[in-house]
Amino acid sequence: MNAIEFVVFKARAAILLALAVFTVAMGYYAVQLRMEAGFLKQIPTGHEYVQTFLEYENRVPGANLVLVAVKARDGTIWNAAFMKRLQAVAEEVTFLPGVRRTTVRSLWSPSTRVTENTEEGINAYPVIPNGVTAQNITAADVAVIRDRALNGKHEGFLISNDHRAALVMAELQEVDPVTRERLDYLDLAAKLETNLRDRYEDGDIEIQIVGFTKFIGDIADGASDVLVFFVLAFALTTLAVFIYCRSPQLTFLAVFCSLVSVVWQFGLLHLMNRGLDPLAVLVPFLVYAIGVSHGVQQINLIGTELSEGRTPEEAARATFRRLLIPGSLALVTDLVGFGTLYLIPIEVIQDLAVMAGLGVALKIVTNLIMLPLVASYMPERRGFAETFARLRRSRERLMTFIGGIARPLPSAFALAAFVLLLATAMYETRHRHIGDLTAGFSELWPSSRYNRDIAEIVDRFSISADALIVVVETPEDACIDYRTMHLIERFSWVMRNVAGVNSVQSLPMSVRKTSAIWREGNPRWIGLPHSETDLIQTTSIYEPSSGLLNEACTILPVIVYLDDHKAETIETAIAAVKTFRSTDPGALARGDINFRLAMGGVGVMAATNDVIEANEMPMLAWVYAVIVLLVYLAYRDWRAIVCCCMPLLMATFLGYWLMTALDIGLKVSTLPVLVLATGIGVDYAFYIYSRLQSFLDEGMPIERAYPLALQQIGVAVIFTGLTLAIGVSTWAFSGLKLQADMGILLSFMFLANMIAAIFFLPAFAATLERLFPRTPRG
Repeated sequence: MNAIEFVVFKARAAILLALAVFTVAMGYYAVQLRMEAGFLKQIPTGHEYVQTFLEYENRVPGANLVLVAVKARDGTIWNAAFMKRLQAVAEEVTFLPGVRRTTVRSLWSPSTRVTENTEEGINAYPVIPNGVTAQNITAADVAVIRDRALNGKHEGFLISNDHRAALVMAELQEVDPVTRERLDYLDLAAKLETNLRDRYEDGDIEIQIVGFTKFIGDIADGASDVLVFFVLAFALTTLAVFIYCRSPQLTFLAVFCSLVSVVWQFGLLHLMNRGLDPLAVLVPFLVYAIGVSHGVQQINLIGTELSEGRTPEEAARATFRRLLIPGSLALVTDLVGFGTLYLIPIEVIQDLAVMAGLGVALKIVTNLIMLPLVASYMPERRGFAETFARLRRSRERLMTFIGGIARPLPSAFALAAFVLLLATAMYETRHRHIGDLTAGFSELWPSSRYNRDIAEIVDRFSISADALIVVVETPEDACIDYRTMHLIERFSWVMRNVAGVNSVQSLPMSVRKTSAIWREGNPRWIGLPHSETDLIQTTSIYEPSSGLLNEACTILPVIVYLDDHKAETIETAIAAVKTFRSTDPGALARGDINFRLAMGGVGVMAATNDVIEANEMPMLAWVYAVIVLLVYLAYRDWRAIVCCCMPLLMATFLGYWLMTALDIGLKVSTLPVLVLATGIGVDYAFYIYSRLQSFLDEGMPIERAYPLALQQIGVAVIFTGLTLAIGVSTWAFSGLKLQADMGILLSFMFLANMIAAIFFLPAFAATLERLFPRTPRG
């Protein structure tokens, strides 16, 4: 360390100049970083369900849908003014970027047809009469359209059950087939607002829009709100650091160096051709928080050295020498821990792992090297040494009192409290869920426009954005084979009676409804025809554009519309599909028929939930394995592993317990935050144990060693935990529920990790020292 210190400080001017140039360059690139989102980034592309989606996305309506409901505020939709507005909205949707135009469906679509049995025979024609346009539509035309829409069984699907709204549906394509450019979801979300809602919503008409692109757009819009709370948290953190050290220079050092690493992080992300995903907007502040945590340890030791009469350069050198190893160990542990997020095969989480890992790696330079180098040039401030010494003395009295936890009786009580808390937390977390626990999207408040739009569409229509599509692979011409059609019909009925299912669409179910048309509309003939001739006749009116079959009748999708996408609802539906295909005698007897899971938004969510559930515990196990290995390599003492890891384990399960209590499910947007908070928590333990071990190795008893360790490092640990917790607690008032929930969770985790490190680490250390006393070194 002396050699490293000599080399670094001898070249400090050159190093700082190089870092300044690098900061300016990264600042230039950082301002060019943009938010970007992608549908495929959010899903595990290697999962069985997503493989089905990718295989059939061009042949079966998939998961990436946009639903636009045009709703009459008063009365029904059956008037010329409404029909004109509906046609304009449908046309606008058709020409939006990324929309697969052949998939757009509304009452005005040519593929929206009605089949009737008349005196002249069977007639099939569009719902909109020939020659009728938005410019010449009359009340008489509207009456005809209404009759045709109802006769065509479009009620509940393209028109609401209460006749107050009509739906425009479209599927998006991730990559433009001509330009081969990826779809800009945030740009499309903005166009949905400007081209649809702003243009066509007024006192008579309400426009409701749902789908992934609108959801991610609303998250991005909330980022401006996130920025306001980031600024507030930054201001509170800066004020608290100043109150702690009473020095503008030291406050500037802690805050500035932490911000510099964020600038570097943004600049490098841009150079790596990566953007900032809206679901990862909290990561930069977490990286900043890690910097503040280490910065406070640095300025605490610098202030201590200055109060003992040393010059700024001597204080900076001592700080560099004493904190480089524990600080690097903590940051490397954080880095490797965040790297385990990369094990989850979801691109957005892997991007987040790269972003967080990059930010933490840069902290080694900005907080452990650059900060003491800048501090070495800090001018001596008259009266600061006396002020800081006075603060130290008052704080040391408090630390001496808290250090009494290392005595036999208090440590025994602390261990008993630890066992009770850990057991309770582990018991309560058995109820934790993977995925959403609320009907809408949990990242947005229930009162948000998006969640209100979803609730209204589900309430008024028999379909929703939450669709599970089971792709039934069959032999050729299966739609005219009664055995196959009857099997799929039976499956459709089974799914229709599953709890949480709103409605089911499939070719056999549709044929049942229309078969009576061929028998003069006699309701006695409603049902699935048995003969091949009748099946040819009744299925002929269904085209591949309906999404219920393909040209060769080798794909017969079953579309299951759910009431919501709660984790429990999805699990129930998926389990019903698996149970049917593994237990139904007809399904088992037909080896040439395959019920493949799953397309639709629910299929993608189910895949994501599966991957997170499968990787959650292995990932945490890897995090703890890395911590155990690094702790042992650093301290070469198995007792250090117990002392550092057990408090961290309890804080992690307390975090799970809080998530369960607040109905926060583990998903793409929440799991990384829990892992990042765990990484920050281990920092406290490393700094405390590093000082504690140095005193214990000198032969000092634990009852004296721990109060002395707290006097040197404890105030900074407590202060950091409180400061960060107060800073992020303001997020609870955010207009973005994701930020509010994570603010509460992070505040709790910062405090839980700090308290666990201060009170439970010495309890374990004291007990182990008494049971397994060490041999003093030297």
